[in-house]
Amino acid sequence: MNPEENVARLRGAQRLKGAFIQPFAVLLVSAIFLVLIIAMGLTDIQRSERMLTGFIDDQGRRVIGVVEKLTEENLRNMIDASQRTSPGSSFLLKDTIFTPDKLLTQKIVNMGAEIDNHWRKEHISGLYVREYARKNNLWLLAVLNAQNELIFQSRTVSENITADGENGETKQTTRELLRILNLLNRQNKIGFIALGRKNESGTIILALDRESMRYWGMRVSVEKAIEKLGEGQGLLYLVVNDKKGHYLGSIGYVPQSLQDEASPVKNREARASRFGSRKIVRDKNSIQEIAAPFYLAQEDAGSVLLGIDRGNTDRILSENRKNVYLFLFFVIVITLLSLLLLYHNQNRHLARVVEMTRQLEKAERLSSLGMLAAGVAHEIRNPLNAISLASQRLKREFAPTEEGRKSEFDSIASVIRDEIRRLNGIIEEFLTFSKSRRLELRENSVQQILQKIVNLLSAEAAEKGVFIRADWQSDPLLIPMDMDKLQQALLNFVKNAVESISGIGEVTLSVRAEDRKLLRILIADTGCGMTPEEIERIFNPEYTTKEKGLGLGLSLAHEIIRGHGGEILVKSKKGEGTVFEIFMPRERAEDKVIKQ
Repeated sequence: MNPEENVARLRGAQRLKGAFIQPFAVLLVSAIFLVLIIAMGLTDIQRSERMLTGFIDDQGRRVIGVVEKLTEENLRNMIDASQRTSPGSSFLLKDTIFTPDKLLTQKIVNMGAEIDNHWRKEHISGLYVREYARKNNLWLLAVLNAQNELIFQSRTVSENITADGENGETKQTTRELLRILNLLNRQNKIGFIALGRKNESGTIILALDRESMRYWGMRVSVEKAIEKLGEGQGLLYLVVNDKKGHYLGSIGYVPQSLQDEASPVKNREARASRFGSRKIVRDKNSIQEIAAPFYLAQEDAGSVLLGIDRGNTDRILSENRKNVYLFLFFVIVITLLSLLLLYHNQNRHLARVVEMTRQLEKAERLSSLGMLAAGVAHEIRNPLNAISLASQRLKREFAPTEEGRKSEFDSIASVIRDEIRRLNGIIEEFLTFSKSRRLELRENSVQQILQKIVNLLSAEAAEKGVFIRADWQSDPLLIPMDMDKLQQALLNFVKNAVESISGIGEVTLSVRAEDRKLLRILIADTGCGMTPEEIERIFNPEYTTKEKGLGLGLSLAHEIIRGHGGEILVKSKKGEGTVFEIFMPRERAEDKVIKQ
């Protein structure tokens, strides 16, 4: 069928011209449902991220706790070893260790070896001695030459430890220096180590007061604890500092960017604050950085910063987000499809309701019109018969004898007779319309009815230049029908087809069995065609395009076809013709019920 053709199906529900608007409540509930689903999905993503981040934070707390526990254990061992060693005088010996704990003294010996290496490579100076002592938190660093003469010292010492100078510019003798050091050592105010150089070209003395001893004790204990902890468990780096920000120990690769002021290590408020963590990306690696206070014996001893790899966590979160977003997508699609289905079903339901209302109103109009037609026809028929008899008597008994007047009289009488015949036809049409719904069904051949119509109208159509072509098979196609009424309906369709052709044209009649349940009767013409508006109105009783028509012909035909349980499909294009396809059931409704 051409796309421009207008099609109307006249059984069941017709489509509404306007779009059916869904109830606001349905849209509101659907919107709330979608918002809740999306909110639940986003909440689930946030909850998963908080949970996994919490696992990483707990892992960081466990690592910090292990370091604190091992550090405390190392400090206790160091204190126990110090208490078991009795105090005594310290003498200048080569590579002699006067401090009690091997871990701490080994660290100090290593510093002496570092100073010795620098002494061999470069000229040592007082400035170097003072800077090295300050940098490494040493109470005293002194250098003796081969003759045991004091050549450099980081500070001037005296028996009153709190009154010592710190510039180291006041020269002291070696004997005086050693005397004061031994005195302070016996008073447990300091500890010192005197290291002789291997080439016997001098001696290096390193001394620690209680504050520096505490620092180096903590540093050695922390480094030993970190060494025992080792790497692994996703730990990328760990840095421990004391309360003043001095370095105590580290493990892993510590990025240089941690030394800026924004780093938790350098920020005093961050060091004094509670446990905190953040997600950072450094060198394309996702890291959970944790900053927390460092406690020893339940006292704040500094701060700890560690970075834990969260690559696996991010992959899990990414997969979880992907699953949640996919779930939300499917929920939204299903919701939209449900709304579309609801829209379609309610639109169809409303269309059916509207169509049923139209059919009911139409049936009421037709019923009233039928009763009115029957009464009016009955009342008009009697006077009309009297007028017809009177006109016949006038023509027979009172015709003028003069030739001229007789011709005029006969013409007037013919007009009266023709108009009476036309009025009688209208009355018969009204009476037929009022009785059209009372059907008596019997099985008959459709070809037989159509052949009668062809025989009846062929001559009249040929006079107008219209050819009626019949196209059906010889085997009879039987359907249950009221033969007279179905013939009347089909006759109206064919007469309209013939009358729609103004010049030479053709009307085609055909019959085909669509399947075991339906039979199709086709009536096609090459007439003037119809617009969509005309198609919508052709079966209304009050609508006609003829000057002398009443509009009852197609309405009557439509009612008869519907009474047989049939369906009419109209296809038309303005200026090209019209096709009526009539689908008739091949079984009675009662027979279908019995078979089922």
